[in-house]
Amino acid sequence: MAKALVCDRARPVIWARPIASIEVMGRIAVRVQARASRDEIGGERAGAILIRVTAPPVDGRANEAVCRLVATRLGVARSRVSVARGASARDKLLEVEGLDSAALRRALAPES
Repeated sequence: MAKALVCDRARPVIWARPIASIEVMGRIAVRVQARASRDEIGGERAGAILIRVTAPPVDGRANEAVCRLVATRLGVARSRVSVARGASARDKLLEVEGLDSAALRRALAPES
């Protein structure tokens, strides 16, 4: 809510907040394997990055584990990674604030 200040002419002066800058929002397709033996980013399958997590696919725990793993790998805050599509499916679309899609793919590529 904007604050009003009364000046000499008894007109309210509205203090406007600065317009938030538009963040870069990258999206990347992932295939999730829940209940795996360890948390890892395992390569690429059918154009999607394969992510294995130990969490079960119950009550969003696997989604949370995927977002945490991706955020750690990218070096961004967990709050910047979210599931845009496929919350209850194996194939998901993740959104990451601050990185474009090409940078995401490079950063999540399996180490050789």
